Amino acid sequence: MTPKFSISLVAIALAATLAASLSACVPLVVGGAAVSAMVAVDRRTSGAQLEDEGIELRGASRLRDAFGDRAHINITSYNRQVLLTGEVPNEAARQQAEQVVSRVENVRTIVNELAAQGNTTLVQRSSDVLITGKVKASLVDAKDLYANSFKVVTERSVVYLMGLVTQREADRATAITRQINGVQRVVRIFEVLGDDELRRLQSL
Repeated sequence: MTPKFSISLVAIALAATLAASLSACVPLVVGGAAVSAMVAVDRRTSGAQLEDEGIELRGASRLRDAFGDRAHINITSYNRQVLLTGEVPNEAARQQAEQVVSRVENVRTIVNELAAQGNTTLVQRSSDVLITGKVKASLVDAKDLYANSFKVVTERSVVYLMGLVTQREADRATAITRQINGVQRVVRIFEVLGDDELRRLQSL
C-alpha cells in the first residue's frame, strides 16, 4: 500500500468520525443503498442497530436536560451496551448520569467511563478525533479483520473498542490500536463470539 493511499484512508476515517459525531445531534440523511450496505456488514441485527440509535438519541437528550452545559458527556451504544465517556463536575454527577441513562428504554448494560474533572479543550477533542480516524484506518488496512465489526471511541487519548468479535479479532484489533501514535491506553468493551456463533451471524 502506498503512503498516498494510507493518507486517503485516514481522511475517509476522519470524515466518517466527524459525521458520526454530528449525527448524535442531528440525524444524518443518506441514500437508502448506503444504509442497506451498512446494515449488511454490521454483525448486529437491523433491529439492534435501530435500538442503538434510539438509545443514543434518547440518552443524549435526557443528559442534556439533566446537565445542560455543566458536563461534557458522550453516549455510545453497541448491541444495547452503553458506553459513557467525557467529563462531569463531580462523583455525584457521574453517578447521576449513569442513573439517567439506565432509565432509557432497551439499555442492557452501562460502562461508565466518565471522569470527575473539568471539560476537555477543543484541542484535546480534535486530537481524539484524529486518533479515532487513525485507528479506523488501521483496522481497514488489516486484511484479517472486518473493520465494520468494531466501534471506536476516543476520549482524552484513551481508545475504547466495542464490537461483536471473536477472541482472535479482539486481540488483533487491540494490538493494532496500541501501536498507534498518541494512544495512551486501550479499553476493550467487546462481546466475544465463539466460532459457531460467528458462523451463525454470518449466515443470517
